Amino acid sequence: MLARQRQEVILDEIRRTGAVQVSDLVARLGVSDMTIRRDLDVLARRGDVDKVYGGATSALGRSTDEPGFDAKSARQLREKEAICRVAAEQVRPGTAIGLSAGTTTHTLARQLDDVADLTAVTNSVRVADALQQRSRTDRTVVLTGGVRTPSDALVGPVALQALRTLHLDVVFLGVHGMAQRAGCTTPNLNEGETNRALAQAAGRLVVLADSSKWSTVGISTIVDFDEVDLLITDDGPPEGARQWLGDRVELELAATAEDGARQEEVP
Repeated sequence: MLARQRQEVILDEIRRTGAVQVSDLVARLGVSDMTIRRDLDVLARRGDVDKVYGGATSALGRSTDEPGFDAKSARQLREKEAICRVAAEQVRPGTAIGLSAGTTTHTLARQLDDVADLTAVTNSVRVADALQQRSRTDRTVVLTGGVRTPSDALVGPVALQALRTLHLDVVFLGVHGMAQRAGCTTPNLNEGETNRALAQAAGRLVVLADSSKWSTVGISTIVDFDEVDLLITDDGPPEGARQWLGDRVELELAATAEDGARQEEVP
């Protein structure tokens, strides 16, 4: 198992239980005490965990905490891939789409290589680069200007001016968190304003959010659930959360590759 994979396993366990012990991780992952401690050091430097004697605990996020793009890229990899396979089915040739900045929308952009005659608008340099990987002559990519945030979004008056005159068939919105009272949120006030402008340009608004985002609340609400046409997540949210969401928005649960493999083994 690669270090990045081990660290994702450790993060998943901390999200589930709130804390881990080095001795338990050594037994579970079959590696040395020193290897686990190095993994925890990496996660602590990224701000994902707080190290304590003999293990680590969850780093309790504030509503303004904003992890960087690289830190978020290492999280929930299987879930993001599964969500974006479903989201890619929403993109039709000859349409105009919008993609907010974020690691999930970046994953989606990499899955759209084969869509013909596509116009895409984004406030993310990384998403724009991913959309242009194959240099298709039938593709137009529009990158808004703006000031870059820690999560690599371009925000502010320049981005707002570009977005407020647009009309897009579908907008794919990545979010920092989602919760019953707060809706879909971000920890950055300027990014919240820019993402609201992108959402308002949508003929159809699709939110992409893995289950780790549930019950996470950023300082700024982007949209409420009644403004969302489709929410694509994985099957991780608790049953009560799924029922609550399903009563308010069209909800699609994406099965990870691992889930699919388990299902195929069932006679």
